[in-house]
Amino acid sequence: MSDYTGEVTPGGPAAVRDLSALTVTKVSVGPFDNNAYLLASKATGARVLIDAANNASTLLGLVGDRLDAVITTHQHGDHWQALEAVVAATGATTYAGRDDAAGIPVATDTPVDDGDTVRVGDIELTAIHLVGHTPGSIALLYQDPEGIPHLFTGDCLFPGGVGNTQKDPERFASLYEGVVTKIFDRLPDSTWVYPGHGKDTTLGTERPDLEAWRHRGW
Repeated sequence: MSDYTGEVTPGGPAAVRDLSALTVTKVSVGPFDNNAYLLASKATGARVLIDAANNASTLLGLVGDRLDAVITTHQHGDHWQALEAVVAATGATTYAGRDDAAGIPVATDTPVDDGDTVRVGDIELTAIHLVGHTPGSIALLYQDPEGIPHLFTGDCLFPGGVGNTQKDPERFASLYEGVVTKIFDRLPDSTWVYPGHGKDTTLGTERPDLEAWRHRGW
């Protein structure tokens, strides 16, 4: 874990983080520098891909001979371009937020609501429904039994702010409130954040700027 930085580039090598019960492998795919994350159980080999964003050949090379599930964080097209090909090649079960499932042109096998536990083998992720970037975005929380929490936020939380709400005050207020009350108010500063694009961060790094985000409105 000590050499994991979370810095990846399209076409570049993956970054691998070794946790107590699973490994997290992060890769970036083009053309929009989308992050995809593979969670692999050390005990059972169960594998979950978060966002089959693009470059199916890259993602299939990453998952190898087994993929149990693909979770799509939200309906925007840059997060599911490779979903059809990945599911066809692996037979993986698909998950997405209930309110975004209709906007993803690959059938969602299991719609997910706020607070649901997504169980794939011995991998358990808690869904956090966040409204504003899209109606049905979900963040996914993994509670390491021997370490810090790990949060996969899609496009709802990044280093430096919440996700894009197209300058709509109501959408921003909704996303900001959700991120504050469901994430910052509930999770410790040590929580590691894996966003849908770009570099990772922690809640502790971002927490001092929450009020500034609210004032600027994005």
